[in-house]
Amino acid sequence: MRKIIFISMLSVLFFSCKTNTATKLDNKTEAGMKGNWVIASVNYPGSEYIKVNSFELADSQCFVGSNWKFVSNNNKGEMALTKAGCPAFSSPITWFVNKEGNFVMKVLDAGEKAKKVREGYVLKVANQTESSFQLVDRISVGNSMTDVVYQFQKVN
Repeated sequence: MRKIIFISMLSVLFFSCKTNTATKLDNKTEAGMKGNWVIASVNYPGSEYIKVNSFELADSQCFVGSNWKFVSNNNKGEMALTKAGCPAFSSPITWFVNKEGNFVMKVLDAGEKAKKVREGYVLKVANQTESSFQLVDRISVGNSMTDVVYQFQKVN
């Protein structure tokens, strides 16, 4: 009897402490992002004067020409910065698109599990077609919010 009470209490404790991080996914948007992509441009107001450090990795213009792979059935992928004069960087990623149109991404170290990574990035998906889409990041520039637009083009 004591075992049953103990197991019951342990079960209640386990289920009450579990956080609900699951979100409803936008599977149609995710399927449209499946494949290999390149960032064709990065635009934002004042780009000729202001430097933006994208994803805490490099200057936003270093992402122009970067290669991205999205696998929609397991929400994994890869990204690689290859532009001359910029830091070389390659990493696996995990990602998803929720019903609110947010693209949620974590940059992983090789062999690292996504659940161990505590920080990630949330961008808005915009203007999606079969051959292109945009990810829009909101940043603060001198007391006002501005959009950084990453234009993705499909690689055949």
